[in-house]
Amino acid sequence: MGVGIGHPVDPNDTAEFAALAASAGTLVVGTVLGSRARPDPKYFVGSGKAEEIRLCAVAHEADVVLVDQTLSPSQERNLEKLTGRRVLDRNGLILDIFAQRARSFEGKLQVELAQLSHLSTRLVRGWTHLERQKGGIGLRGPGETQLETDRRLIAKRIRTLKSRLEKLARQRDTSRHVRREVPVPTVALVGYTNAGKSTLFNALTDSSTYVADQLFATLDPTVRRVKLSGVGEVVLADTVGFVRALPHELVAAFRSTLQEARDADLLLHVVDASDPLRDERIEQVREVLRGIGAGGIRELVVFNKIDLVGEEPRVVQGADGLGRPELGRPGMDRPGLGRPAIAALVSVSAATGSGLPGLREALAHAVRPNQVRRTLHLELRAAAIRSGLYKRNAVRTERQCEDGSWDLDVELDLSEVDKLLGSKGVNLVDNGGQTREQRVA
Repeated sequence: MGVGIGHPVDPNDTAEFAALAASAGTLVVGTVLGSRARPDPKYFVGSGKAEEIRLCAVAHEADVVLVDQTLSPSQERNLEKLTGRRVLDRNGLILDIFAQRARSFEGKLQVELAQLSHLSTRLVRGWTHLERQKGGIGLRGPGETQLETDRRLIAKRIRTLKSRLEKLARQRDTSRHVRREVPVPTVALVGYTNAGKSTLFNALTDSSTYVADQLFATLDPTVRRVKLSGVGEVVLADTVGFVRALPHELVAAFRSTLQEARDADLLLHVVDASDPLRDERIEQVREVLRGIGAGGIRELVVFNKIDLVGEEPRVVQGADGLGRPELGRPGMDRPGLGRPAIAALVSVSAATGSGLPGLREALAHAVRPNQVRRTLHLELRAAAIRSGLYKRNAVRTERQCEDGSWDLDVELDLSEVDKLLGSKGVNLVDNGGQTREQRVA
């Protein structure tokens, strides 16, 4: 059932909800559409439309009624009583899909926490015929009802789940801290669900992450290292896909997983180029990113699936907030009104591999926008610094001097070069082959 509040039902929203239902494993046998100025407190829809839903469910022998809105517990209960079928709103349907897709231990805990948080507002009846004697003269009477027992047990389980997830979050923080000790740029793939993030992730990292043409095919985050020419290793993190009106229970439960996006140096924002609502999808993704504190991170916008629309691969340095080329200002970032800075726009097809070389070059430039090539002279006492530069894959060529010292051609961020020049035994070599100390002398 699709209901527009204050406007007619958008056919694209109806199609997306049908795709969500198919992802949950249901077969859509009938659709009822309607619009209202405001929700009805009893059924969300009017009594006439509710009766139409009941007749449609009976005619098609439906087992469940799906509603593309967020229902209150009483509205859900009233519709169930009227139709004689189980009623599931949009939040409940997405939670059910997440429960089917979760594979890792952390993912299952996160989904269970979201489900219990959702269920805690749906407890509506207690077994009041059961009594527990409290003891004492004049104090006998109704004790804890089943509703109160259920609430207490759910609250206890929620506390346990939060404690376990906090422990796992600390472990993730430890892993991130280890990665930060060796300054390797982190890039997080974000985007609307089914935009092709996992396919692109596999193409860039030669991995085998699960891929399927369905919404929320993968939930568990995957982190891999990939080597980029002129930059070295980059950490690439694949995150859960976003969707319109993502339930707040899921955003809260998956906060530790989405932390990969929040701590990233760059966001690889994957957009389905064949989606007619791609501009809206971009803004919906950014709304979720702002909700987790990642709204200000620079983005590299990737229009994927260009093979479906007959476009050619391209790379545009500098774009506006919706990922469109910013004409007249090549290479410039413009955050706009509440929008992140756009490093570049790249059009690719992850399925065919078209445009991937250009994406790698744009990605290398985006993660190291201030990278320069310099020749450093390292004395013997700076051997540890030389080892660190090799570990970071920053050395391009090396020449050993007669006294055992080294001249290294390195590619680093300009700020990192300045930092190294402040270390003992490290000097900059000019074009004449002299170090800074030799020129001063």
